Formats: sequence, C-alpha cells, structure tokens
Amino acid sequence: EKHISIQRHLADLEKLADLKEDEKKPCPLCPEEKFKACYSHKLHRHLQNLHWKVSVEFEGRYRMCICHLPCRPIKPNLVGDQTFSKMGAHYHCIICSATITRRTDMIGHINRHVNKGETESRFITAPAPKTSHEVVKESATDVQVLPNYSTPQKSDSYFNPKMKLNRQLIFCALAVLAEERKPIECLDAFGATGIMGLQWAKHLRSSVKVTINDCNENSVTMIQENCHLNKMKVKLNTKEEDNDEAVGDGEENTDTIEVTKMDANVIMHLRSFDFIHLDPFGTSVNYLDSAFRNVRNLGIVSLTSTDISSLYAKAQHVALRHYGCNIVRTEYYKELAARIVIAAVTRAAARCNKGIEVLLAVALEHFVLVVVRVLRGPSPADDSAKKIRYLIHCQWCEERIFQKEGNMVEENPYQQLPCDCHGSMPGKTAVVLGPLWSGALFNTGFLRRMLFEAVQYGLDEAQPLLKTLVCEAECTTLKHFSTHSPCDENKQEECGVYIKTPNSSAESHLVHGKRKSEEVIRNAAKRQKAETSAEHPAFYYNIHRHSIKGMNMPKLNKFLCYLSEAGYRVSRTHFDPMGVRTNAPLAQFKTILMKHSTPTYAGGQAEGPVHLAEDLQAGDQVQVAADGKVEDAEFLEDDPSGVAATMFTKDYPTHCAAD
Repeated sequence: EKHISIQRHLADLEKLADLKEDEKKPCPLCPEEKFKACYSHKLHRHLQNLHWKVSVEFEGRYRMCICHLPCRPIKPNLVGDQTFSKMGAHYHCIICSATITRRTDMIGHINRHVNKGETESRFITAPAPKTSHEVVKESATDVQVLPNYSTPQKSDSYFNPKMKLNRQLIFCALAVLAEERKPIECLDAFGATGIMGLQWAKHLRSSVKVTINDCNENSVTMIQENCHLNKMKVKLNTKEEDNDEAVGDGEENTDTIEVTKMDANVIMHLRSFDFIHLDPFGTSVNYLDSAFRNVRNLGIVSLTSTDISSLYAKAQHVALRHYGCNIVRTEYYKELAARIVIAAVTRAAARCNKGIEVLLAVALEHFVLVVVRVLRGPSPADDSAKKIRYLIHCQWCEERIFQKEGNMVEENPYQQLPCDCHGSMPGKTAVVLGPLWSGALFNTGFLRRMLFEAVQYGLDEAQPLLKTLVCEAECTTLKHFSTHSPCDENKQEECGVYIKTPNSSAESHLVHGKRKSEEVIRNAAKRQKAETSAEHPAFYYNIHRHSIKGMNMPKLNKFLCYLSEAGYRVSRTHFDPMGVRTNAPLAQFKTILMKHSTPTYAGGQAEGPVHLAEDLQAGDQVQVAADGKVEDAEFLEDDPSGVAATMFTKDYPTHCAAD
C-alpha cells in the first residue's frame, strides 16, 4: 500500500483526518507532540497550508505531501547533558522506497526517475505509460538512446550529439585506411550506444570488420538493439571462448558486427586490430599501453580526450598527475593540449618498441582528437621519442621556443628565447613547460584524402574543418587552397596518395593489395622525410593578444597577406579563430601589426598611416596632431630593445614599433 502522505486531492487527505465539527481530531501526518488535536476548521487550514501547498506533484495525478511522522530515523543530537531527538520532516517517493528531507531534492529525485524511464509507481494499480527510447538519426544511421542522453547518469549509455564532428573525422580517417588495405579489423573500444561502429559498418560495408566493445551490460544490450534497428547481423561475444550469434531481421546488409562485453584493456591485449578508437570518459592514458601492444604495423590509433579541464590548464595538478607535464595557461593552450596528448601517446608506443606518425590533431571546445599511424621497430620508436622536448615560454611577451636537443646543461637558458625580456625585466621571466611533442601535428597527404572521403560520403560538417587543416598543414591561406592533390603521378609512392589514373599500371596498385610490408615501410619512411622538410611552424599568435592599445588593427585576412608579402609562411589555425600560424618571430609579428594599424584616440584620427620610427634616430623630434594642438615627443635613447618610439599627445599615448 502507498504511504498516507501520497494522495490525489486535498479532500482525500481530509478524509484521513475524519473531520467533524464538534470533535477534536489529530493531524494524520504529524505526531501529537508536534501538533495537538484541534477542531475541523483549524485542522483544515493546517492540512492545506503545511502539507498540501508544499507537496511534490507527480505526473499531474498524485501529490507527495510532507510527512512529520517518525518514519525516517533521526540521529540524536547531543547538546550539553541533554539528549533529544528531532522530528524530521520528509517526503516519501511514489516510485521507490526513498525518504527525502528537502523539497528541491525530492523534485530532482523524481526527475531522475523520469529521465531513466522509471515512471511506473509501485503503488499504482494501473501502470503508467512507460517512456520509450528515443530514436536519433545521424549520418543515415538510427540509434536508440535513453530520454536522458543529454544529461546521463554514470551507469547510463552516453550519446553526445555535440560530438558529431568528432565522429565524422574518425570515420574519414578509417575510410582512408580502408582504401589502403582491405579488409581491416577495427575496434570501437567504448561503444556506449554503438553509433560509431554502426556508421563504420553501414557505409564501409565489406571493407571493414567492426568490433564494438563495452563493459556495461545495459550498453551491450542497447548496441545489439541498435544493430537490429539498422538491419545488421550481430555476433555476441561476452567471453573469448563462448560465441553466440544473433541474426537481424533485414537482408539488405549481410555484414556482421561483433559485440563484446569486456574491459577495453583486456580485449586490446587479447586481439590484434588495424584501427583502434579510444573514447573513454575523461583521460585515455590508462588504455594507451594496451592499444599499442597488439596494433598491427601501419595501423591507426585514434583517441578522443575529454578531460579538457586538465589539458586546457584549468587543473594543472591533474595534468601533472595524468600526463607528467608542467603547463600554464597560455594564448596557445589548445595546441599545447594536443602536444601533451601526443607526447603521452609517443611514450606509450615507445614502450612497445613502436614509433608514431601524427596524422591529425584537433583541439576544439569539448574534446582533443589525436590520430596517429603506428610504425613498428625500435628505430621509429627512437626517432619519435627524440621529438619529445621541453618548451621555454616567456611570461612577459608570450614568446616561446623548444629547447635544443642534447643532455648538456645550458648556462643561460634565456638565451634560447628570441626576446630579451630577461635582460630588461626584473626576476625570472620564463617558465619551462612540458615535456611536449615538438614534431608536426598534421599529415597533408592524409588530410587531403580525408577531405576526399568527406566529400564522397557527404559529411558536410567535417569538410570546412578539413580544408582549414590542409591549409594549416601546408601553412598557406584558404585563398591558395586547391582541391587537387599536391603530389603528382611520379610522387604518388612518396606521398602515400593512391589515385587511379589512366596512365598508371595495374602493378602499381597491387602493392598495397598484396601487403608488401617492406615496400610499404620504405614508402612511409620516404613520406616522413618529404614532410619533415616542409613542416608547419609550431604554435600560433593571437592577433588580439598582441594588439596595441588605442590602435585599430587590420582585418585578419589582410594581415595574413601583409605577413606573406614580408616573406613569411602564414596560415590561419583551427585552434583559435583569431590565431595566426607563422614562422615570423614575435618582434616582426608586432612590427608588421603596428605598421598597418591606425590610431583610434578620442581627439580624432591622424591623417594618413602611422609613421614608423624606421627613419628616425635617437634624439629626433616628432610632432603628433591631436585636437589641433602639437606636442613634441622624443625617440627614446634608452629603449632596451632599440625598436620602440613613444609619442605622447595631450589626450592619448600612442606606442609605435620600428624595424
């Protein structure tokens, strides 16, 4: 039977009291010590104001009134020598047997039941309509999700619609690998709803053998239901010895998806795969050793890290604990996060005598995605390990540079920085960050093939990002972007782009079909050498971070042209919408930015562009017009850098930099 505090109407609650005008009656929900028996009119007001008005409504049919009866055990409070028990007010849940004291907590408790689909009360004879699973469609794949998929509990299957771009990028990487060799065995180690593995099997079909794994029983059940929903065959494998097949209803797709219920570390230790994707909740460092243990040569490992609070330097102690890196918040913190993850991946691969080739590194608002190719052997492992270095970062001007190779102790590490802030500023001006990955973050040929696959499969959200990544890898602007491959027919082997042309012989396309490992490894080594020579510059500058107060900056695209005209490589970056990736030193970056900026002081704008101090010498007098008044300013003789001229007007100070 339901508790007496759970009623449909106020009249039902009054019936419990058996109100009579000439008799005193006690409150059915309060003990006599708290509320003494009284006449009907007073008891009616008490029930209405102190019980009914503060009740919690459930589906518009029942109300859970507050109860003061000794249903809930209360610990005695010791006050001096007196011991007394406090009567605790509480609510009785209509769905479970919980008793909760606060009204807001009770509302949240009921909402969690509703989100999980648990709306059938154990007291109601007529069962309430149970909330069914929602069906979400993404990239022509249907998946059933829980109603609370946007705010899941810890034990629920998680589906995040904001990670659609992440899933499309991983699909493009797998599609490129499927073109190199067929068939490939791929693993989605953390399946949840199975959306990613289903997309792989539905679009790539016989080119891939998909295994979806999850250690949660509810998630495994949901993955099987989603496979049947998409007319896929299911091969259930909960243990390595026992195999149980469940065949779907549809006959359109004869491909089979293997669903396993194991710990991710266990399945990666037991079996070998060509493609592994890791997307755990938080950091993925706990699974890197297992991932590189049995991954095949020239296979691909992709991992998505969602512990952005530590990677983006909001929780620096967590980054030190998980990744062994000392970091601070910088203007290039997103690229710093990508290099931290790649450094952890490199160390894990080197422990298994494997090297890596970074194909893709993306850091956006919700995640950091890293895709690497595995190169077996101690020599690639040594080459990759040598690219892990420390970074010297100036906290005054935000200049940065990787430490030089070698084990010798530097007498003055500040000399490695291009800036001279240490000589002109008191105290210590720089910090050492890392260890970080110092190599390239992108593979241009692989990105171009990913873009081709995105166009072929109609992945609209991934195409603009991939175009930006190609430009960033080549360090060029989008205006000079070309859709054709940068490799010609004679360099197809070196660049790893395998495109059918009328003049190409059949033998050249059978190299990967026969999996001639020696030739493939030799081509990969050639590709690495070709890309090292044209490696993109490390890190980027934020144009707003280095703007000058009181000056109007040029438009970003125009500023890129100015840097390019000055002879520097330049491109935009996906890490920061206002970031500029360039090989120009910070001093030259600021000089060109100042040269093409215009003053914005309140007295009125000066006519013509800002004149730099290029032709000025120490002691020269400069006149600046403001409000029709002329003030003299002297080029500073004691300027520590020798490049700054300070001009003071009556209304606003303006700082200029010279070459």
